[in-house]
Amino acid sequence: MTADNEIDIKEAFQRAQKGHNNKAKLVASLKSRYNKLEDKTQFHEEFVHYLKYAMIVYRREPAVENVMEFVARFSTCFQSAPKAEEEEQQEDLSNNKIACLFFCFFTFQSHKVSSHAVRFRSCQLINKLLGSMAENAQIDDDLFDQIHQAMLVRVTDKFPNVRIQAALAMTRLQQPKDPDCPTINAYLLILENDSNAEVRRAVLSCIAMSPRTLPKVIKRTRDIKENVRKLAYQVLADKVHIKALTIAQRVSLLQQGLRDTSEAVRELVCSRLLPAWLLRLDGNIIELLHRLDVENCAETALDMLKAIFKATLPEELQQNKVQLDSRRLIPVDSLSCENVLYWRALCEFIKAKGDDGEEMLEQVLPDAATYADYLYGYLKSVPVLSEEQRADFNQLELVMTKEFISQQLIHLIGCLDTKEEGGRKRVLSVLQEMLGLPQTPPSLVFLLTEKLLSLIPDDHRCIQTVAEIISEVREPITGSSQPVDENESRRQQVQLAEVKVRILEAKQTLEECISAQDFTRAAKIKDSITELEKQRDQILQEIEESSQGDDKEAHTEKNDPETLLRCLTMCAELLKQLSMKTRSGPTISALMSSLVLPSIANAHPAVRNMAVVCLGTCTLHSKEVAKTHLVLLLQIAQLDEVKIRISALRAIIDLLLLFGFQLLSEAAATQAAPSSQSPDRQEVEVAATEQKADVPEDGAQSVLVMLSEFLDSEVSDLRTETAEGLAKLMYTGRISSAKIFSRLVLLWYNPVTEDDTRLRHCLGVFFQLYARESRVHQEVVEESFLPTVRTLMNAPATSPLAEVDINNVVELLVELTRPSALIKPSPNTGVCVHDYLAVRMCGEMLKDATAPEVRLYAKTLSNLELSSDETVRTDLQTLLQQLVQVVKDRVCLRALEKIISQLADLKEQAEILSPPRPKEEESRAGGRSRLRRGNGSVDTTVFERPSGSYISLVFLSDGENVPESLPVMRPSRRAKTAALEKTKLDLNPLIFQEANVS
Repeated sequence: MTADNEIDIKEAFQRAQKGHNNKAKLVASLKSRYNKLEDKTQFHEEFVHYLKYAMIVYRREPAVENVMEFVARFSTCFQSAPKAEEEEQQEDLSNNKIACLFFCFFTFQSHKVSSHAVRFRSCQLINKLLGSMAENAQIDDDLFDQIHQAMLVRVTDKFPNVRIQAALAMTRLQQPKDPDCPTINAYLLILENDSNAEVRRAVLSCIAMSPRTLPKVIKRTRDIKENVRKLAYQVLADKVHIKALTIAQRVSLLQQGLRDTSEAVRELVCSRLLPAWLLRLDGNIIELLHRLDVENCAETALDMLKAIFKATLPEELQQNKVQLDSRRLIPVDSLSCENVLYWRALCEFIKAKGDDGEEMLEQVLPDAATYADYLYGYLKSVPVLSEEQRADFNQLELVMTKEFISQQLIHLIGCLDTKEEGGRKRVLSVLQEMLGLPQTPPSLVFLLTEKLLSLIPDDHRCIQTVAEIISEVREPITGSSQPVDENESRRQQVQLAEVKVRILEAKQTLEECISAQDFTRAAKIKDSITELEKQRDQILQEIEESSQGDDKEAHTEKNDPETLLRCLTMCAELLKQLSMKTRSGPTISALMSSLVLPSIANAHPAVRNMAVVCLGTCTLHSKEVAKTHLVLLLQIAQLDEVKIRISALRAIIDLLLLFGFQLLSEAAATQAAPSSQSPDRQEVEVAATEQKADVPEDGAQSVLVMLSEFLDSEVSDLRTETAEGLAKLMYTGRISSAKIFSRLVLLWYNPVTEDDTRLRHCLGVFFQLYARESRVHQEVVEESFLPTVRTLMNAPATSPLAEVDINNVVELLVELTRPSALIKPSPNTGVCVHDYLAVRMCGEMLKDATAPEVRLYAKTLSNLELSSDETVRTDLQTLLQQLVQVVKDRVCLRALEKIISQLADLKEQAEILSPPRPKEEESRAGGRSRLRRGNGSVDTTVFERPSGSYISLVFLSDGENVPESLPVMRPSRRAKTAALEKTKLDLNPLIFQEANVS
């Protein structure tokens, strides 16, 4: 081997392939040789000659990667050490020659060649060259522009790896302050449109942060790929200060990151993003909460605090607790939205530890009785604003803040130790009193009722307690003072004396008649004595009432909207908290007749809505009540305001899920029977009783027609609620209809629902879960295939459905019906769903061989998973042979001939591999594989095409619920190592071989 200062280029490249060699020593040796040369042209040509061997290798071989690293380090080694002025000029001149050679050669010759390997290595080399330069390095402006233009072309390359290296190479070419920087424009375009996740990750790793790029990086936190989302959060944690984000952006990042479907993303948010924010705020959690606006994002703030507490040691939890006084309470004057939320989150986190956190909880929370008095005092201090005060924004904001604090204090009741009877009774007393006070804000009624019911274990006692509170709120006791009339009092005393005298006289006469045995007269006198005694008692009662004076009380019923809404809220929460096994008793029936049903006819929309919620919840506890009021709910779902219609629709869906569609026929029978209700109740349900005769015999059909009409509604909320309800009914098996499934598919693809995120998400999840659940469900999807395609093909140009990509829809339906997609494969290994689908499409093609959808069907046939059943293949081959005779389109013919050849190959393989079967089995198999199936309960009638404008959405499988492949025997570590060594590439044979560089 030659000396280090005389090492030649070939040997340098040979040694550079080995990872254990010292690259710095090789670079120094080759640099020493280079500096001694007067004419460096031959060196450049020889250097490039040996570099070409590495340039043609696309795979990420270790030897090639080492060579590229060596080339980059050698090309930039001339800027490493400071020199004298003359020497520095000479070094810069040499460096410029090297740089120009490599940059010009690889940028303007290599990056445009047809070989994707050379393009990839060219971009990689430029990336390494620019990355290896010093921070204060400078290059010529013309060279900068040429590199820039070349990489802008390569970031649009069709190979993802080339685009990745080109994007990385432009890292140091960015100019964040330039609003028209072409590099940043290219980066933003890649983040928005590039289909490869690794390319998007590469751009995220090198893009400079600026007000222009920040929203695009935040958007990548919602990327479809887990690795991209993870890197986006990491970039935000490392490069972006919390003050650079708006409140909405902070809340959105936490809300999505802490609830991400990927555990790795959630872990990164907890371990990188939150600590980075806290570090920039000096570890002040209260300040972090202040920057989140906790009043409008309490749940997100609680999730964030829980994540912080999980990463905090128990000792630090006690040190970082809120400032409590000697009673372990936050002073009322110091209460704020941030510290009370922190107090609640801390107590709930410690409470969740169970027995391990009991001692710590005692240090941050007082006993139940003390806290009850504290809560009572604060709730009573919440002011009640008049109409004039509500117009003052400052007053309204103050009340809203106090209500938020009150809500968090009420939530803390769940952390109290209520095992001690005295403390528990005190808490119950406070809750009951606050619910009965008219000054209690309406926003707290629901929460107070929930906490009250959670402290009462018995359902019947819960019903009785809430009924008493509702009675007190609805019919409060009022006192009335009336002056006592002395003349009236004297007259009553005289009447009393007269009656008493007459009673004594009558009794004496009665004794005389009995002695004389005049029993007839005695009976008459006895009756008169009874009447006189009644008069005496009546006079005594009047005297007693008049003597009470100021102590007289009266019950007045309140029917104002605020009182009714408060009572209905308590009733609704009671019905929700009751166990499903608890049936409606007399108390619930009384509440229904006196409160809920009259409120359905109330003029105030909020009152009607809450009454419908109560009615719908009550019907879930009793089938008899459901049958009685189902027609009323159906009428409300069609006639009232949108919000109330949605509440009624939810109740109807819940009833159908619980009791099934037979409830409709039973309800029709109940409505047709003679009514035995009280007159008051009949007056309340006049609208329902007037239309008893209008209930159709087929109730299920009428309800489905109503729901299908709701799918065409212009109100997005009603449309979404209906689609979600139908999806639930189909998934649970209450409905099995290809017609409805077709409607849901069309609704999912309809451009009208483009902005309806909830609808899109619901249906997207439903399609996959429903089709993969069972073969029966796949048969429903298969039945909907042709109606869906016909609807789209026949859509007029003015319809939004004309914009839908039919190929996309067909791909979705084919994927949903794949036999391999079933979570639990069907035990029937004969005819599969795709076999039926293939025969249906062949039949449609035979009807009209010139129809425009024939080419679509021919293409789809090649994507089906056909079974290996002999009879199926024979039948399909027969049909395909007939199609070949009638179809004239060349594209269709090629597709059909390809399928025929595939079926023939499968048949030959099956004959070779399969042993002959007995005749009995063949007959059974033939009977089983007949490609005809009765409609059964599946409705295949096509709905009318919806009117109105409708997004075409590409079906992307997220990998959920995919059946796992069969376990494969893993090779040993030694075998894998040996196989890896065999695949390693050695460039030495190529270098020693004469290369034609011309």
